[in-house]
Amino acid sequence: MQSFRSEIENPVVERDILELERKIREFKEGNLDEEKFRSLRLARGVYGQRQQGVQMIRIKLPYGKVTSKQLHRICDVSDEYSTGRLHITTRQDLQIHYVDLDRTPELWAELEKDSVTLREACGNAVRNVTASETAGIDVDEPFDVSPYAEALFKYFLRNPISQELGRKFKVSFSASDADTGLSYMHDLGFIAKIRDGVKGFKVMLGGGLGSQPRHADVLFEFLSSDKIIPLMDGVIRVFDRYGERKSRAKARMKFLLKDVGLDGFKKLLEEEQKAVPMQTFAIDALAYPKINVATVNVPITEIGDKTAFEKWKSTNLVAQRQSGFVAIGIKVLLGDFYTDKARLLADLVQNYAAGEIRLSLRQNILIPYVREELIPFFYTELEKLGFVEAGYNKALDITACPGTDTCNLGIASSTGIAEVLERVIKAEYPQYISNSDVVIKISGCMNACGQHNMANIGFQGMSVRTKDKLVAPALQVLLGGGNIGNGEGRFADKVVKIPSKRGPEALRLILDDFDKNGNGQTYADYYAEKGEHYFYDFLKPLTDITNLAPEDFIDWGTEKRYEKAIGIGECAGVVIDLIATLLLESQEKIQHAQDALESKKWAASIYHSYSSMVNTAKAMLTSEKVKVNTHRSIIKDFDEKFLQSGRMDFDGGFENAVLQINKNEPTKEFAETYLNNALKFLEKVELFREAELANV
Repeated sequence: MQSFRSEIENPVVERDILELERKIREFKEGNLDEEKFRSLRLARGVYGQRQQGVQMIRIKLPYGKVTSKQLHRICDVSDEYSTGRLHITTRQDLQIHYVDLDRTPELWAELEKDSVTLREACGNAVRNVTASETAGIDVDEPFDVSPYAEALFKYFLRNPISQELGRKFKVSFSASDADTGLSYMHDLGFIAKIRDGVKGFKVMLGGGLGSQPRHADVLFEFLSSDKIIPLMDGVIRVFDRYGERKSRAKARMKFLLKDVGLDGFKKLLEEEQKAVPMQTFAIDALAYPKINVATVNVPITEIGDKTAFEKWKSTNLVAQRQSGFVAIGIKVLLGDFYTDKARLLADLVQNYAAGEIRLSLRQNILIPYVREELIPFFYTELEKLGFVEAGYNKALDITACPGTDTCNLGIASSTGIAEVLERVIKAEYPQYISNSDVVIKISGCMNACGQHNMANIGFQGMSVRTKDKLVAPALQVLLGGGNIGNGEGRFADKVVKIPSKRGPEALRLILDDFDKNGNGQTYADYYAEKGEHYFYDFLKPLTDITNLAPEDFIDWGTEKRYEKAIGIGECAGVVIDLIATLLLESQEKIQHAQDALESKKWAASIYHSYSSMVNTAKAMLTSEKVKVNTHRSIIKDFDEKFLQSGRMDFDGGFENAVLQINKNEPTKEFAETYLNNALKFLEKVELFREAELANV
């Protein structure tokens, strides 16, 4: 394990990887609580699989950009540590599966050689920053959002204010008013705008999917680009202090917005402004790496099946605003492809395009900067890789999460039914291969990783129990969702629940009715006109479970009888901490604060000190079996339980001391004073705890 140390140039990254190695060892030796270890590894992109003893590794790829060199590195890692299969997620990450926990630090070190990180790809942190895959080439974009997504990603990576949130925090950038970044379903969504010659964004706040989808509020109709990072800094601080922590089901930003309201949130945001290190943060878009398109002679190309070629061109070419270029969309079935093809793809784009690809929110690949005269050549080369299936971003292109294949939370198969539905469309509804209006998405459970509840036609994995207590896999059919644009969207209605094996018949009924009665409308408008009850009436016969056949008890993609088996979900990394572990963690936070102070990172030092004080108070309240739902309640309850009762003393009161964080600017002097207070508080609590234990 020592071999990678000398090869990592960034000492911060090296320290991170060595910490993971140390924590794995402590966990294996029984010196680290399992739940606490889960929180740490999730923040390093290491996620437990449904299969025991192996891990899923999530590779964080901001706005889906992957260079040819990085793709080669990822392929090498997948072959060495995994199975050679790469999975594209609906958040533009790549995942590899079946990895030995002990090898994850070494795996991470290998990826970092080409600036690829696992950090905060999972867990209660700022997740991968997503964006329109067409960013930089979109014919309708006012400017390229890529530099802004990159800057935001870098600012919050390892930022102490966003390491231990109550739940995950998701951010997106949309290139244009088409809102292909889906801002309305994100914690923070940015839509590119230009006003009076100034670059900026429409800002959406508090959206989300899951079992209770919420449409984001408009926080700003326009915010100049130099304000977006300070804004998010403040938003994260509010979420960290006031967001729910105990109840996983209510810990997302959308629930905080529901509780305090938009105006209430704005007030809390205003109270944090002194603590935000910078009121403006200019992003130098000109410093973003320039595109370098390969200059080559056009190879002589013979097209075999010209009909197939023309069909592919009609569905898989994406217009590009740069004259003389197009982008090529690759439809990737279920987001899965293998390293042998990925390496050849990396070489192709390096030698004949701009040396990069973009992963899409619909689990596909986009190759930008393909010269128009090279289209036939690219087709023949991609054909060799099996990458020329028509229907990129069309109805045939079904999105699905891994479901019961590998996910702990999967209730029913999503990948199996997705494959079957694609076959139905190809064979029976070929006209939909070119239809970009109908969007179909599937999730294996309510958490909506497949984004089923914002689709025109969505399916959610469930189970159904018969009168004689037999359990069969089922699907919730959702209809009518869709992206309207400019921050507006519709969430789908839950129409019926049917046995999973009737999913293909449900799709047939839905498409047949649309073909017959749609009259040229978009599917979303057609559904809105007809209403939920109209669709319920003709789908209701499929809900009958009194006549289930033996095959109805076998889920798609398997030959075994269905058993509902849900593991411990790790999407949020919610933990129940031991008191000793919490106090040890507070000591580590004090050390982080001291390190940041020595590095002249005043704001970071202050937040580490704040985290230490809150964490220490949480430990004591936990020992008293007091609820620790939010940072704000922890601060107030500690004062009441320990100081006002006279059990402890702390000059000026604990609440007053802690909340100095949003009453002072992040200066060197305040950072030193605040760290000193945090250290004194921890020492006082440790002495109190020792005395308590001695009297037990």
